[in-house]
Amino acid sequence: MTKTASGNTRKKQWRWPIPPETVRAVLSSHSVLGLAFAAVIYLVCLTGTIAVFAPDLQRLEVPATPVVRHLSDVAAARAIAEGARQVPADASLYLTMPTTGKEGATLVGYKPDFERNWAIAEDGALAPLEAVWTEFLIDLHVRLHLPRSWGAFIVGLTGVALLSSLVSGVLAHPRVVRDAFHLRLGGSRRLQEADLHNRLGVWALPFHFTLALTGALLGLSTLIVAVLSLLLYRGDMDRVYALFLDPPPPVDARAVPMPDIAALIAEARARSPGAEPQSLVVERPGRADMRITIHGGRPKLLVQQDELQFDAHGKPIHEEHPQDMVVGTRMLTGIGQLHFGWYGGLPVRIAYGLLGLALCVVTSSGVTIWLARRRDRGRPAPQWERIWAGVCWGQPVVLTLTAVLALVVPASPLATVWLALTVVAIAASALARNLSGQRIGWLWRRALVASLVLAIAVCLIRHLG
Repeated sequence: MTKTASGNTRKKQWRWPIPPETVRAVLSSHSVLGLAFAAVIYLVCLTGTIAVFAPDLQRLEVPATPVVRHLSDVAAARAIAEGARQVPADASLYLTMPTTGKEGATLVGYKPDFERNWAIAEDGALAPLEAVWTEFLIDLHVRLHLPRSWGAFIVGLTGVALLSSLVSGVLAHPRVVRDAFHLRLGGSRRLQEADLHNRLGVWALPFHFTLALTGALLGLSTLIVAVLSLLLYRGDMDRVYALFLDPPPPVDARAVPMPDIAALIAEARARSPGAEPQSLVVERPGRADMRITIHGGRPKLLVQQDELQFDAHGKPIHEEHPQDMVVGTRMLTGIGQLHFGWYGGLPVRIAYGLLGLALCVVTSSGVTIWLARRRDRGRPAPQWERIWAGVCWGQPVVLTLTAVLALVVPASPLATVWLALTVVAIAASALARNLSGQRIGWLWRRALVASLVLAIAVCLIRHLG
């Protein structure tokens, strides 16, 4: 409270701690960042929101997939033995067991030029799990179907741009927190879009910040390793990886019998009281340099932190528990789970899906607001309005059509089809000169409803057939 010359008192107004000139500069940088990365940010956010439901999408794609709620140690051993017969000797097998947050057990056989996926039945039998559209979607989200290092780098930069946009957006709007529940509906479309953009941005800011930060770390991990190798080891990236990974054993390709996997799982359970085995990795199965690693999870921990490793003869050679890990290592191991929301079961996935949709609205409406502001100032950009409507509403249509194609013709080159349809959608929107951006968006929304109905119909036919 302050006192005026007349003796009356009035409330002292709260002021934003940043000078107005700095606010204007931050707002300008916020706009530049958003516009420069707008399409890629939106695509990554959209595909990430859908990818949260990857476990559910796999079941829709492969209706006959066995879904077990419990996998015995004997069944897990049978699955490993069967998988070892179907992969190259220098490949690795990765088995995941069902947990309270994730039903179903899967086995993946992989090496740089080979990958096969199976679902595991209750008796340990393997069923092919080729969910081509789900794999296409995750690959699009993680690396945009570009070469892995380049794609991950671009997605990582996108995460940095999104993180910077979130921070600058809060700093550039002094009233954004105070007006958190102020929503002007039914009036100016630009004001309505701005309020929705700001409100969703503030309400879900912790989620958006976490998602952008973890995405940036995951995407830029290769670049971080490359920089460290240049600074410390003259470009030798293997020496940097050696700081975090155990050195591989000497190469020994002699054939040896598989140890008793069921007994090893039981031993891991006995050595880690309170932890339950959740995944198992067998590197180079059937070779003398084989390594078997069992990871266990605990009810109150986000990620697996118990690890027991055996050699080809079933002898323990490495053991680690939560108390053995420093805080930084615990945090790093949880980045992937925290980013994708693949923990806690369906309720967590639904929450991630809703918050992801909010982030899609925030990223798409930012450009819409900028274009509307240009129009209000007498500098309209109608072609860019049409193009942006084609990107925002055309991309969900394109993704839905690729899903339908994957269900009907699984061998289709989905990445090529997606790129071609994306170009067609943008070009068609840009060339429709007699239509406004708002009208283009309306037409794409109708197309989205039609494509979703088509996808649901195809899924029903596959399941009933």
